[in-house]
Amino acid sequence: MAEKEKKAFSFIVPGGEANAGPPIGPALGPLALNVMQVVKKINDLTGDYKGMKVPVSVEVYSDKTFNVIVKLPPTSALILKEAALQKGSAKAGTEWAGNISFDAVVKVAKSKYDYTSAKTLKGAVKMIVGTCASLGIKVENKAPKEIVAEIDSGAWDQKIS
Repeated sequence: MAEKEKKAFSFIVPGGEANAGPPIGPALGPLALNVMQVVKKINDLTGDYKGMKVPVSVEVYSDKTFNVIVKLPPTSALILKEAALQKGSAKAGTEWAGNISFDAVVKVAKSKYDYTSAKTLKGAVKMIVGTCASLGIKVENKAPKEIVAEIDSGAWDQKIS
């Protein structure tokens, strides 16, 4: 049996709020595909990421079937969502935009673990704390450097297992 021909398209869409306008409609319309069906599938799969920009890929096959692949939003977007913020500090390191719990850091680290170069969850957690620092977000009302020192000393080991 011959393999179906495939065309792939990548888009950045607002979670749960994609529409048939640009960039999706103009890219998929010429393929005589039901664009609204694709948009509905994208929105179903990205609904948990409302308010975030989500990378998605759409694979369209020669028989007019399609597959939607949702990728995780950037780490910074996941942290901002957990901290209930729209954006980080313009002066990270000197001005703080907000605070996030250590449990939320671990949650983000677990979701991104397979996409990092970290060898352990502890390493991934430290990477997320580093991103918090660059966003100007405290962890447990402490500067991220303090949290990294506490992680290194084993103070958070019970939460990272």
